[in-house]
Amino acid sequence: MPKHGKKYRNIIEKIDKKVLLGLEEGIELVLKSTYAKFDETFDLAMKLGVDPRHADQMIRSSVALPHGTGKVTRVLVFAKGAKEAEALEAGADYVGGDDLVDKIKDGWLEFDKTVATPDMMGVVGKIGRILGPRNLMPNAKLGTVTMDVGNIVRDIKAGKVDFRVDKAGIIHAGIGKLSFGKEKLGDNAIAFIQRIIQLKPSTSKGVYLRSITISSTMGPGVKLDPLAVRALVK
Repeated sequence: MPKHGKKYRNIIEKIDKKVLLGLEEGIELVLKSTYAKFDETFDLAMKLGVDPRHADQMIRSSVALPHGTGKVTRVLVFAKGAKEAEALEAGADYVGGDDLVDKIKDGWLEFDKTVATPDMMGVVGKIGRILGPRNLMPNAKLGTVTMDVGNIVRDIKAGKVDFRVDKAGIIHAGIGKLSFGKEKLGDNAIAFIQRIIQLKPSTSKGVYLRSITISSTMGPGVKLDPLAVRALVK
């Protein structure tokens, strides 16, 4: 295992991992624990009481964060005609059809999210083996296969975050930058957690929010009290 540097070790010594904090206290501690010279991402990880091996407990969706993510997202849209113009007006970086498919086949991948109108999915399917493993395939469950391309492009540009539970039942996402400050990070965290609670499967048994951990890119994890956070979200 890689060894952590002196700054990291000095910070982690001040964190009592046995104590579960409230959301506000946890964010304050993360902000105080930063030492990197760049604007770190604020990360949130949640262990859920679900079994992703069962299709009805596979949680995958998205949420529009009130203050965005702080990242510039390059959006590619597969559309034609009036929908092509709509996507461009909404701020899409690239719009097209077969021309973009050919570029992608040649190795071009200078984009972060993809959107497609339903009638273009036959075209997009030609590069499914390229987009799929990179989580770049348009997906109806995420709202990225739609005729409402203008609104979805604006949502993505504004900070819409996609997420899915992994094999261990954990959902992880970057939900802002430390420079946002305590209040905005708190708003984003509440919006994200609220969305996860809304998606609780009816077949999930026992405790749903098993653990919540927040951290910065370089900093140690800070554990939150799931019960206190859930009460705050309600």
